[in-house]
Amino acid sequence: MKPLFKSLVLATAFVVAPLLGATTASAEGEKYILVSHAPDSDSWWNTIKNGIALAGEQMDVTVEYRNPPTGDLADMARIIEQAAASNPNGIITTLADYDVLSGPIRSAVDQGINVIIMNSGTAEQTREVGALMFVGQPEYDAGYAAGLRAKSDGVKSFVCVNHVISNTVVAERCRGFADGLGVPLGSSMIDSGQDPAEIKNRVLAYLAANPDTDAVLTLGPTSADPTILALQENGMAGDIYFGTFDLGDEIVKGIKSGIIKWGIDQQPFLQAYLPVVILTNYDRYGVLPGNNINSGPGFVTADGLELVEKFAGEYR
Repeated sequence: MKPLFKSLVLATAFVVAPLLGATTASAEGEKYILVSHAPDSDSWWNTIKNGIALAGEQMDVTVEYRNPPTGDLADMARIIEQAAASNPNGIITTLADYDVLSGPIRSAVDQGINVIIMNSGTAEQTREVGALMFVGQPEYDAGYAAGLRAKSDGVKSFVCVNHVISNTVVAERCRGFADGLGVPLGSSMIDSGQDPAEIKNRVLAYLAANPDTDAVLTLGPTSADPTILALQENGMAGDIYFGTFDLGDEIVKGIKSGIIKWGIDQQPFLQAYLPVVILTNYDRYGVLPGNNINSGPGFVTADGLELVEKFAGEYR
């Protein structure tokens, strides 16, 4: 732990305002680096950038966002190593693939850098790499809750459109959903890739080959947005049961129009904001929450969409 210094900056209230796409909050004092697995094309992570920008301003620290432009995990491992070499006060990182990323994360911890795992990973993996805590959504539990909900709505079969097949933790959403339904996952999870046109074509092909499919599950805007287009093209929009993880402009529109039954909000803003606040207070005062923090899941339906719609893609 770094020496304790400086006075605590507490935000007694804050007004949510657009941050104009800021990815770095600069100030005097401590420096933290957030490393994600997301490619530049994944707009869902804009909410993460807004979270660290606001936390950096409020805590009077510098926070940098770094990521592999194409989403390559080997590149991400190198970015973590480079971040550690710069000797920041702390690193906040996703653990998208334990085999690829655990080594660089453990090395940073061994170097004396405080690390918080966010978004992707598990509590067990967090302990194994020596990180302080995990802030995020337990993915299997979220998928299981979604499966139970779909089962109560009469769903018996599904296709899970996985646009991040290399992220083994995210795939737990599909497995949890299948278990919640009480059916084997089997071939119900498809590797859609991240190209929107290809995702749409693969969804269309699966549904054409499996016409008795009751439901579609997508894992975020990257797969949800092209799936909406696919269902509009084949005439199934609003007829087939459609649930998704995460939120975004098109997902919110889909919920509002009845194409999507629900979205699961893992609250990415909190996944980015809270680690900055926690690390700063740990550096300054040695205080640390005793447990991991579950930021989700929370089901978002057509009821009560006002704030979600207002801040989707920005703070929700």
